[in-house]
Amino acid sequence: MTTPQAPSTIFIVDDDEAVRDSLRWLLEANGYRVRSFSGAEEFLNAYEPDQVGVLIADVRMPGMSGLELQEELIARRAPLPIVFITGHGDVPMAVSTMKKGAVDFLEKPFNETDLRTIVARMLDQATQRVSQAQAHKNHQAVLSRLTAREQQVLERIVAGRLNKQIAGDLNISIKTVEAHRANIMEKLEVTTVADLMKIALTKAEGVI
Repeated sequence: MTTPQAPSTIFIVDDDEAVRDSLRWLLEANGYRVRSFSGAEEFLNAYEPDQVGVLIADVRMPGMSGLELQEELIARRAPLPIVFITGHGDVPMAVSTMKKGAVDFLEKPFNETDLRTIVARMLDQATQRVSQAQAHKNHQAVLSRLTAREQQVLERIVAGRLNKQIAGDLNISIKTVEAHRANIMEKLEVTTVADLMKIALTKAEGVI
């Protein structure tokens, strides 16, 4: 197993202090950086979405539950894989939660080897998610350089419209469309329509 490099962090959220301490000891013994929290609200107050990490959360906690915490992270579009730990083998709940983006389940008492394997795999996914989120943010910043008219022209280029059709759509001349097209390529620092499409489609689809 490859030990993760900082600033990768394993976040533990569990109201049971003994479980938190046990998980921390096991993970730190394997070279992981760990932060633990006694509740979901405490974790949310400390979490920054650009942090690379994995969340290990108890399903049933006082206050905000692990499932409610998952819903909040989804709402925030947080690129954070989740591993739920539970003493309740609720299969329907596990299936429903997995469909919403949770990564895996660990039943108490959990197996140390399983824990290490899941965390290592999820950290790889976390790194990819954060990289994708950053790329999306960069694309958004690049697209913000375009004027409103250039945005309209770009949308039609992506839709496969020809210059003549774009001119008709926007009631402008073909030469004006060509000028806008050249400005778009220059501002987005691309030389081919294929590269232009990649940036535009990233905006349209999002990454998380």
